[in-house]
Amino acid sequence: MAPWHTSNGVLQATLDNGLVVLLRPMHHAPVVSFWVWYRVGSRLEAPPATGLTHWVEHMLFRGTERFPGPSVHKLVARAGGNRNGFTSFDYTAYFETLPADQADLALELEADRMLNARFDPEAVEAERTIILSERAGNENSPSYRLREALLAAAFPGHGYGHPIIGWEADLRRITRDELWEHYRRYYGPDNAVVAAAGDFDPDHMLERVVERFGGLAPRRGDAPANGASAPQRLAAAGRRVVVTGREPVAYVQMLFPAPPATHPDYFPLAVLDAVLGGAKAMGFGGGATNRSSRLYRRLVAGGLAASVGCSVRPTVEPFAFAFSATVRHGVDPQAVEDALWREIEAVASEPVSAAELERARKQTQAQFAYSADSVSSQGYWLGFSQVVATTQWFLDFPGRLAAVTAADVQRAAQTYLRRDQAVVGWYQPERRR
Repeated sequence: MAPWHTSNGVLQATLDNGLVVLLRPMHHAPVVSFWVWYRVGSRLEAPPATGLTHWVEHMLFRGTERFPGPSVHKLVARAGGNRNGFTSFDYTAYFETLPADQADLALELEADRMLNARFDPEAVEAERTIILSERAGNENSPSYRLREALLAAAFPGHGYGHPIIGWEADLRRITRDELWEHYRRYYGPDNAVVAAAGDFDPDHMLERVVERFGGLAPRRGDAPANGASAPQRLAAAGRRVVVTGREPVAYVQMLFPAPPATHPDYFPLAVLDAVLGGAKAMGFGGGATNRSSRLYRRLVAGGLAASVGCSVRPTVEPFAFAFSATVRHGVDPQAVEDALWREIEAVASEPVSAAELERARKQTQAQFAYSADSVSSQGYWLGFSQVVATTQWFLDFPGRLAAVTAADVQRAAQTYLRRDQAVVGWYQPERRR
């Protein structure tokens, strides 16, 4: 095992089988949150097998021979804890949060399903039905359908261009053996990060992690293969996408290229996001309002949109800075798009004021602090940051935000939010005959 590294109260080690271990003792409550993050998400998929990672996540909640699915939920509940998991573009994560004296249960459960999940054919078919139903529910939202179409246009041939849940045709076609091979390829200690936060002695916790996970054999022996490198310029830049349907509300969405989390421009873009759309809730906590943001004041208070926002998410590869507006009834979508462009071009043409910059930085720092307040949130941020960037990225987050200047924000807007780099989409209701 590689020696411990300690930074700002976070202890990090790498086991001989490649498992990265991150521990943050926190003694303000007798609780431990234990997370396992896998470096596999929908980014690594391609048609005709989109949705594999999300489906594998479902299968891992079906349990193992030792811990069948229904019994696990009861075990955790009886111990006074909770558990969950989720899949995104760049990762899949699972966690249990338990009373400190029951923390070893989480290690047992996660070490067991890392290599011993069951993929019974009947369970695979049952999850196929569930996932298809989940996808059908998503499709009831016209804004979801528009977002899918925009991403497909912006990232053709890359995993960021298809939905995390997968395309319907692929979900109907995928076989049990494909799911099994995906699990066998990506689920193992050499492709995983363990993150634990809470009331524990770090030396004892490391001993328990080594005992439970240290003997697990690596799956791959090499780094996971990425999808084709995401472009710095969106493939459909300068193009328009139009989706129609029976729903009566119109939507306008826009995508611009954005750098990965590790790029120095991520933090100016995060502040720019707060200036335009308001600071966002992050991770596992926080609540946000965008009423002081430029977009809200111009479009919602101005009577053009029922809602409006923007976002830039931390990702492994270059992704997107996104805008979305729900058009108010009776308003022309072109008027909403024009208003979005006015705000984008205003922030690019003139530096934000000192007061607005300070408000945006403080609001974003506050959301970050709220989201990292609990032990579950700390476990989330430790693992998430290690997967998309580094643990130090998480530890430096507040300071990096505080260092952003008005010139940085203006330069970011000028660099990324350009008309020739945009992919613009409208959802338009079909005209009734």
